[in-house]
Amino acid sequence: TTALMHNFITVLGRVLSGTFYPVLQQAIGFGSAFEGWTAHEEEVVYHVLIPLTPPLGHIFHLERATDQQRPGRNFRVRVGLECRCPREHQGVNMLCFQHHPDVVRRRTQQPNLLDLLCTDSYLDVKKTVCWFCALVRATWRRLPQSRSWQLVLLPSKRSCNLRLTNGQESFQVKVLFGVQRRTSDIFISSRHRGAHTPSTMWPETYAVAETKFLRHMARQLPQDSSHLKCLQLLAIVLARKDFSIHSIKTIVMHLLHTVPVSQWQKRHFLLQLSDALEQLRLSLEEKHLEHFIVGNQRLPEEIRLPPDIRRAKPPNLFHSLAQDPAAHSQAMQAYLDL
Repeated sequence: TTALMHNFITVLGRVLSGTFYPVLQQAIGFGSAFEGWTAHEEEVVYHVLIPLTPPLGHIFHLERATDQQRPGRNFRVRVGLECRCPREHQGVNMLCFQHHPDVVRRRTQQPNLLDLLCTDSYLDVKKTVCWFCALVRATWRRLPQSRSWQLVLLPSKRSCNLRLTNGQESFQVKVLFGVQRRTSDIFISSRHRGAHTPSTMWPETYAVAETKFLRHMARQLPQDSSHLKCLQLLAIVLARKDFSIHSIKTIVMHLLHTVPVSQWQKRHFLLQLSDALEQLRLSLEEKHLEHFIVGNQRLPEEIRLPPDIRRAKPPNLFHSLAQDPAAHSQAMQAYLDL
């Protein structure tokens, strides 16, 4: 998957050179398949995020959405024009979109980003996905993988979903798009968040930071550590009980952060399972499970957080259980059924 996405970005970089489309940065793998575990017993899905940066003459402004009815932190990406004129000749440079957009369009035969992928000056997720999928179809035959794999694009509005098969095996790649917050490991992304997510809404995601944390811990833990097997087993079993896989991943990350590394040896596997399930029980009873990334000021230095994320109060992932007694009772019964 890493090689596939590297080849795509390299080819598309040549295709898009000299245009005013978003600049595609190298894809970042995240999630269970890249972390070494997966709750899927069938076809593996690899999640990647492609960071977008503005083309020449454009600039991205991230604006926090004020709609309190939607969960989490959500943003919009306002696209502005940036003057590229020398200061002493402002307004004279004929290749400046801000001062002479019509001249630039006529000379370059290229519309600007506002004309292409935006709705009311805001970067549109669905238009961006449609544009990228069209590029994938057009350039697939240029990739070396096309000689041994067949590519099918699966329908999706907020990601570009690829299925690759070679007759014997198959896998999926779910391509999301994002804009990096400053120079941190936090991105706003095209991922889906609830029904009727507006096409100009970009939810904040912490998945890249979580993957980075698990890779950091893998370097600290004993070589025979079975923390990923523990996480995988719990995720598979709990998913059958309609528990959020992210909740058990959060619990395991909290334990990795607090339990001494020596206790993660393979011979302590049953103890690890017991600790994780006990923490799940306590969290369900208290209807409270703190987010692992947001507000965590004890993360390793290599995991970069924006100041507002580091200082924020950790959200309660079980907030909905506190609001809905019936859902809480159902969750407790599902736990007892285990």
